[in-house]
Amino acid sequence: MYYQGILKKMRTRDDSPVTYELPVGDFLVPLNDYIGQPVRLHYTGRIYCLNCGAKTSKSFSQGFCYKCFRNSASADMCIMKPETCHFHLGTCREPEWALTHCFQPHVVYLANSSGLKVGITRGTQVPTRWLDQGARQALPIMAVKTRLQAGLAEVIFANHISDKTAWQRLLKEEAPDLDLMLLRDELLILCADELAELQARYPGELQLLSEEPQREFCYPVQQYPVKVKAFNLDNAPDVSGKLMGIKGQYLILDTGVINIRKYGGYEIEFGEQPHD
Repeated sequence: MYYQGILKKMRTRDDSPVTYELPVGDFLVPLNDYIGQPVRLHYTGRIYCLNCGAKTSKSFSQGFCYKCFRNSASADMCIMKPETCHFHLGTCREPEWALTHCFQPHVVYLANSSGLKVGITRGTQVPTRWLDQGARQALPIMAVKTRLQAGLAEVIFANHISDKTAWQRLLKEEAPDLDLMLLRDELLILCADELAELQARYPGELQLLSEEPQREFCYPVQQYPVKVKAFNLDNAPDVSGKLMGIKGQYLILDTGVINIRKYGGYEIEFGEQPHD
């Protein structure tokens, strides 16, 4: 059976291994059922904005038309760099959107995806954010009231550890186990003075989390590639191969990998590849 429709990022469920569903238009394709099977993904050449639904010749910021990319708060630079929030200056593109997304409780966390990193997410996105990143382990280390506060804390921690995931390493192997609670304690000592200043700036709004348990995740991967070759739908609209696994927002085929989130808004066909 082939499914056709507009592509969105994969939905995840915290099972062991993680369960994935691929939104294709109105369909939710149970991807775990296809692991070990030959599959085909075909891009029709049409793209639709995930924000307004308009047809567009190019996708910006993983799913926006140019107009929404320029005007939508969810595509603003402060989403990528929350420490640059400019709401207080009265220049937010969509103040009402900000109130429901940015002025909500956030979590600062440590994760082990391709190695140790620090990140932030809304409290309602735990553990979805970790699964989207392909984290093998994760540990919340601070709870804050707003996205700006989370971004300021992340900057402090990022002076000592990475805030990026090495996606090629993520897809080549399982990250070695880390003692995130021990690393958290060491990091808090290194950042004690700067964190104290931040807590004084926002009294009572930043809480260190010392009792949170470390979380562990496993992904439905039969085999990792020796070399990571990424498909590009804009250059080659047909992707086919045996689906060897799923991790983060990546499909791992025996012929290459594809970042599903990158192609949000693309109209695609997906299904099992007929055997020769």
